[in-house]
Amino acid sequence: MTPPHPTQSPRTDAAALAQEAVLNEFRAAGALLEGHFLLSSGLRSSVYLQCAKVMQDPLRGGRLCGALAAKVLSEQGATFDLCVSPAMGAVIVGYETAKQLGVNSIFMERPEGGFELRRGFEMAAGARCLMVEDVVTTGKSSRECIAAIRAAGGEAVGAACLIDRSGGTADLGVPLTPLVQIEAPLFDPDNLPPELAAIPPVKPGSRRA
Repeated sequence: MTPPHPTQSPRTDAAALAQEAVLNEFRAAGALLEGHFLLSSGLRSSVYLQCAKVMQDPLRGGRLCGALAAKVLSEQGATFDLCVSPAMGAVIVGYETAKQLGVNSIFMERPEGGFELRRGFEMAAGARCLMVEDVVTTGKSSRECIAAIRAAGGEAVGAACLIDRSGGTADLGVPLTPLVQIEAPLFDPDNLPPELAAIPPVKPGSRRA
């Protein structure tokens, strides 16, 4: 049985066309995958969006992050001092979005399981930070990155991502601007639909667990 395509959340016709154009960029890059995927959250899905592949073309990445930056400014209307991303998958997205916004970009790492600044990165006390993700699924990693920004003395005033696959249900505690919002069902590994249970799971992301 063919896994279902992700469905877009209800939008205006113009917004729906814009979102389809973004998904077509993923399809053209071979970055919208279908099968049986093990996500970093431990949940399973029939749909995986591989942002690393879509960002390997600098021109395509520039188009997508330029559109994301413009949407952030339109929706959040905020002035940011810094873009901060969780490593590893969001580093390039955060860098390119920061370039489009005209601010610096840094990233958080997990050397011991929790996010922290390394490599000499610093942020000024009260720096207004935009947390930039590649894909938001449950929002857990995003919330952890936002907490780390605050622990480092920054002010997390907003968030952005290329893909919000929660259908708008993920709560990060700050305004979230996604370039595309889709609904891609998630499944507990002990309660899989038959079509997924029949396919061996693969883990295409950067994290082993």
